[in-house]
Amino acid sequence: MTGQPGQPFPVEAGHIMMFARAIGDENPAYAGESALAPPTFTMASAHYDPGYHLRPKPDEEWFGSGRDAGVMAEGGGGLHAEQHFEYHRPVRAGETLYAHNSTGRSWEKQGRTGRLLFSERITEYRDADGAPVVSAVTVAVVPEGPATPKDAR
Repeated sequence: MTGQPGQPFPVEAGHIMMFARAIGDENPAYAGESALAPPTFTMASAHYDPGYHLRPKPDEEWFGSGRDAGVMAEGGGGLHAEQHFEYHRPVRAGETLYAHNSTGRSWEKQGRTGRLLFSERITEYRDADGAPVVSAVTVAVVPEGPATPKDAR
């Protein structure tokens, strides 16, 4: 399956090296033109997606990281609860992956201050031939209940 649909993510040696430095991992496998990518590297693919809600956009106010904590771009309060990865093979410099997003399970639990709504987003990273490379599951949680002001704790 050549010419994969989905958001393209070019895997570049320099990007791998900078990502590895940012996470403090000096493993020599993450350097050079034939570099392997660190395990969580595919999370950086979001910055290639022009619709990614945390990516700043020209001429639009950015809600920032931490400013107005608990307020998401879509208007609700939510948290990144979990991240799971399944590797079908290593990610290598020089290839382009294609990210395909879908909705996973959703469930709810009762928390101390109200209901907690959990949801999964599944991202499948495939190579140019359509073969799976990495499967990632992101779990988000949105609390439905009274928030405690920081200064009232």
